[in-house]
Amino acid sequence: MEGAKANTGGLSGWLEERLGLSAIREFLAHKTVPVHSGTMWYYFGGITLFLFVIQVLTGILLLLYYRPTTTEAYESVQFIVTRVQFGWLVRSIHSWSANLMIFTAMVHMFSVVFLRSYRRPREVTWLSGIALLCLALGFGFSGYLLPWNTISYFATKVGTDMAASLPGIGPALARFLRGGEDVGGATLTRFFGFHVAVLPGLTTVLLLVHLILVQKQGISSPPWVERKFQAQGGKAPQMPFFPNFFLREMMAWYAALAVLGSLAAIFPWELGEKADPFASAPAGIRPEWYFLAPFYTLKLIPSHVAFLEGELLGLLGFGLLAVFWILLPFWATNRQGMERTRLVTGAGVALLAYLATFSLLGYYK
Repeated sequence: MEGAKANTGGLSGWLEERLGLSAIREFLAHKTVPVHSGTMWYYFGGITLFLFVIQVLTGILLLLYYRPTTTEAYESVQFIVTRVQFGWLVRSIHSWSANLMIFTAMVHMFSVVFLRSYRRPREVTWLSGIALLCLALGFGFSGYLLPWNTISYFATKVGTDMAASLPGIGPALARFLRGGEDVGGATLTRFFGFHVAVLPGLTTVLLLVHLILVQKQGISSPPWVERKFQAQGGKAPQMPFFPNFFLREMMAWYAALAVLGSLAAIFPWELGEKADPFASAPAGIRPEWYFLAPFYTLKLIPSHVAFLEGELLGLLGFGLLAVFWILLPFWATNRQGMERTRLVTGAGVALLAYLATFSLLGYYK
């Protein structure tokens, strides 16, 4: 028995000398999470990370069979869903987790806005989070083409046509995305490279930066919670991150996994028909739900407004809106350091209402 203890102590000391595990234990022992009525919204950041890990694991499995060429892409996906054991389930999990990841990332973003978690000194954390959301949308756009079916082909054609309409850099950007003048084999190969190499690499680096910033600055308490307990001469209640919050986060992951598994099993992701570049676009074509709001908005804008093309005017408007939203932490306070609470809340509610309403209109019309 004494020999076993000595061996255990020796291994523990050997690992401690090389890995410094005591520093990690010390960090976990002192890390806390604010406890208030909005604590549940903190779980969505972890759920988004969990879904990203599922994306990576299922993507690796699909990569074993997928072939990124116009002659074999559709057939390879068809082989996965019909011949590979549980291949249909893996593909459905991959597709559904991509959609759920974008949804939870958006929920996380709006919770940050309404809980005022972007406040000083967390401006860079906000910027890194917005960049991660943009990369998630890039995953969705690039991965949509890979099955090389009719819907994905024409949706990509519409998307790259929108990029081409941008002033100045538009035509060059469209050629870069397509790998030529039109959507074809070069586009598929290029999107495959973006999807499995460029975007995962950028996301991994930026995700590490984002997590380091969150750990360094801690989780923010809403200002009204801080004011309430300051008025009472105390501090807002906190719970230990480990094991209290961590175990609750794991329960949220289990719930997300249950929803994901149910959707993948009950509503398997359809493959559709193989793309035919020489065929006409099917009626009622539309992008994925997270691009529906801008897509429907552009449909409502007249072809010409004064001296500008309607599509160009819409894209410029979306660009200004994006810059306004990205810079939120910097205009959310005035020069005296006072928060523009009503303006931020109004902007968040307006953007959320616009996305929900126009997404529904774009889906049903």
